[in-house]
Amino acid sequence: MFTGIVTDIGTVREARHGNGGLTLSIETAYDIAPIALGASVGCSGVCLTVVAKEKGLLTFEASAETLACSTLGDWKTGSRVNLEQAMKLGDEMGGHLVLGHVDGVATVTGRRPDGESVRFIFEAPTDLAPYIAPKGSVALDGVSLTVNEVDGRSFGVNIIPHTLSHTVFGDAAPGTRMNLEIDLIARYVERLLAARGRA
Repeated sequence: MFTGIVTDIGTVREARHGNGGLTLSIETAYDIAPIALGASVGCSGVCLTVVAKEKGLLTFEASAETLACSTLGDWKTGSRVNLEQAMKLGDEMGGHLVLGHVDGVATVTGRRPDGESVRFIFEAPTDLAPYIAPKGSVALDGVSLTVNEVDGRSFGVNIIPHTLSHTVFGDAAPGTRMNLEIDLIARYVERLLAARGRA
C-alpha cells in the first residue's frame, strides 16, 4: 500500500526481457540497508518486489501480466522512474490510498501553463474512463492527483512546481504514456453495483 507521494526519482540501469517477463535494476538514492528482500516498492505506480539489492541499486522482476497493463515494457536503460517505499501503519497519509495495482495506461494529450502550475490533459482507456470523476483521485505514474475536469475519456490534472521538479512529470509531453490506477473506492462501488444488478 502506498500514498502516491513520490520520494525519489530512480534511473533504470538495466531492463532485461526473458521468459515473458522483465528484470529491472533501478538506481536509487534510498538507503537500501533497511529495505528487505521481498519488500514492495512503487515504481512509477507499479508495486514491484525487491529480489536483489546492492548499494544504490534495487532489482525487481515483473510478470507478463504487469507488462501487459503498464508502461514497464517501454522502460530501457536511462528511463527515469518515480519511486515510493510502501507505507507503514502510522505514516502520514499525504495523498490517497494507492495499491500499486495499475489498471491501465493513460496518454498525455495536452500540456500548458496554468498560473504557476502546469495543466496536463490525459486520455484514459475506454473501460477506465467511467471511474474518473471531477474532484476524485487518480494515481498517474504513482503520483496521487486530484482530477480537475472530465470530458468523455479526457481528464485534466494540475501539477504544481514542486511535483513537476520531484517526479517524472517534468519529462512528460503529449504522447507520453503513464501508468493509471483508478481510485480504490470507485473500484469497489462498481463491483457492488454490478453484484446488486445480478441479484
